[in-house]
Amino acid sequence: MVFHGVPSLIQRLFPNRVWENETESQSVFLTFDDGPVPGVTDFVLRELEKRGQKATFFMVGDNVRKNPSLAREVIQAGHQVGNHTHNHLNGWKTDTESYLSNFEKAEKTIEDVLAQKTEYFRPPYGLITSAQASSIRATHQVIMWSVLSGDYRKGILPERVIEQSCKRTRKGSVVVFHDQEKTAEILPKVLPVYLDFLLSEGYQTQLL
Repeated sequence: MVFHGVPSLIQRLFPNRVWENETESQSVFLTFDDGPVPGVTDFVLRELEKRGQKATFFMVGDNVRKNPSLAREVIQAGHQVGNHTHNHLNGWKTDTESYLSNFEKAEKTIEDVLAQKTEYFRPPYGLITSAQASSIRATHQVIMWSVLSGDYRKGILPERVIEQSCKRTRKGSVVVFHDQEKTAEILPKVLPVYLDFLLSEGYQTQLL
């Protein structure tokens, strides 16, 4: 089951994590997780460029290591990069010391490749312990989401992704798609439609 929206109760339980962004403008905060991945991230970049839209890419450090030129293309196109650990770790299944070490490894890799540090962190799967989050918040904002597209879900229909993503988008939404191998087939069917929806509804995409 995919929970495309996050219940307000869960958001209130973790107020130190960013679920939505307050904004006076008709803006949404579009994000992509897990890249950079050849054939997927570059597709996303082309679709964003066609429409003059911007996004934040939460990158896995090992993917940055393997695809440095693609990671640099994201920055050169005017987008933003965040930390998503080096090996896409589940915080609930990883001890705090190992998790933080992996976070730092990703940070170093991103800095070495892109010559810049990140300000934002998103825990893979959205799973992170309070101790892990507390340490990371010393240097980074922990970014969650208010709209989860579900594009990564095996067997999910493109129509379902589009319907729920559009239905739940509102001013200030933090929206998640994924630029990874699992979404290589579905993303071309859903992302252009969603991006056109944003334009048709008068939404602007902003960086975090």
